[in-house]
Amino acid sequence: MNQVFEEDLLVSIYDHDNPDGPDHDFYRQLTQNTRAERITDLGCGTGILTVTLAGQGRTVTGIDPSKTMLAYARAHANSHQVTWVEGTSSVMEKHSADLVLMTGNVAMHIIGDSWHQTLQDIAGSLAPGGTLAFEARNPLARAWEQWPAQGLERQTPAGKLRETTRVEGPDEQGRVLIASTHEFLDHRQTITSQLTLEYRSYGRIVSDLEAVGLSVEACYRNWRQDPFTPESTDALMVFVAVNTH
Repeated sequence: MNQVFEEDLLVSIYDHDNPDGPDHDFYRQLTQNTRAERITDLGCGTGILTVTLAGQGRTVTGIDPSKTMLAYARAHANSHQVTWVEGTSSVMEKHSADLVLMTGNVAMHIIGDSWHQTLQDIAGSLAPGGTLAFEARNPLARAWEQWPAQGLERQTPAGKLRETTRVEGPDEQGRVLIASTHEFLDHRQTITSQLTLEYRSYGRIVSDLEAVGLSVEACYRNWRQDPFTPESTDALMVFVAVNTH
């Protein structure tokens, strides 16, 4: 896990930077459509979506490797309706979920062999016919070329923040390195971070899912559920896959 997700000041503005929106609406509707009773939110972060899935007789589990993120998750209203677990996919029990979610581009933070192990763990945790849903970013969109680099200054719940970003890659594995400096001016504190995202093509993701017995039921290019095609240069890919074992 990258240490950026343990920095309290950065975590304190996470929900501000990543608010409830159409992505959360999609996952909530999917929860309804699948009639899932047991839901695992893998890489739940601050739990902003997770807590909204609870209730209606559901068993909801939020898993994240960051103690700091989970501390914020436990502070949400209704957080008592969720079981919070510090860890990775390795803590998921066999056939323990009807629906597994990886939201907020979590899949792209899982690098190299860890990605294949995560998919194996998810497949093992899903009940027969259970569903995995997650989003990833399409490398054909080349989003990293549009990311701003120099000294953006903005107001946040933690005060004024100036950020500078340097991007390297992608390499032959599709990995993009993001090196950032975060200056919290009101706190007189500077945090440096390095983050790696792995961009995978549509075909590669489909192949990786099929290798563990997960069949792609749908892939969308936006949250309105317009179909994604392999030739698409749309930035977003939203996968819905079903456990065939």
